[in-house]
Amino acid sequence: MTILVAGATGTVGRRVVDALLARGATVRALTRDPASAGLPPGVETVAGNLADPSTLATAFKGVTAAHLIGFDGPRGAGGGEALATGPELLRQAQEAGVTRVTLLQNGHSGPMEDAVQTGPLPWTIIAPVGFMANTLQWAPAIRAGEAVREAFGGTATAMIHEADIAEVTAAALIEDGHAAQTYLLSGPAALTVPEQLGVLGDALGRPIDYVELTEAEAIADWRAQGMDQESIDFFVEMGKTTPWVGRTPLPTVERVTGHPARSFAQWAKEHTADFS
Repeated sequence: MTILVAGATGTVGRRVVDALLARGATVRALTRDPASAGLPPGVETVAGNLADPSTLATAFKGVTAAHLIGFDGPRGAGGGEALATGPELLRQAQEAGVTRVTLLQNGHSGPMEDAVQTGPLPWTIIAPVGFMANTLQWAPAIRAGEAVREAFGGTATAMIHEADIAEVTAAALIEDGHAAQTYLLSGPAALTVPEQLGVLGDALGRPIDYVELTEAEAIADWRAQGMDQESIDFFVEMGKTTPWVGRTPLPTVERVTGHPARSFAQWAKEHTADFS
């Protein structure tokens, strides 16, 4: 079984590669720059860009299943630009003999989700809430011994470990029984920003100070970072009225993988070097 992984060097995609290898799959990684991918030995890297289907002439050849992303570029604060190339990608995949696809949702549905759900191949949507890895944005301040500055700190989020996202994705790519499913994924507990910092502080063995920003201060910071107005409005809305799925621990990870979702304490211990 050869499985194509798009976004293979990203936060989740890199973990998907590892999860598939652990299950004995042959992995073909789609990346814009194979020379700098830094993937494990045995992973085939091919150059290509989901935003430009003309670059994918050979990417799907010989592939049994494919993991796709719905956005162009890193899944950062702005989330990357939504891809509108889904119908052509799925046509190429079907013609090459691909039998199923998974799609990592980028916070909300978009053109790629619509294309996958109405397309010719069995599909599974992977829809995680906030990543535990998003807290790495605090690393420079924490390493410098400075306070973490955030708005809407009292809003709790059931963040998920990237490895759990990857294991659910791998199961959907390899196993039967996951077609036409949208898997909402969360971690085992909903934590506020001060609670997250408390967990990180425990892992580091020192307290981390927190400063609550006003909404206006947060918007000014986001603009200074180059964030567009649509993204700013989205983050303000999420901070004020987080949807139930973002703050509710869900059983999906355990139901699909057979083990409980990993805790933020475990993630923090794995990443102490990033904050030290």
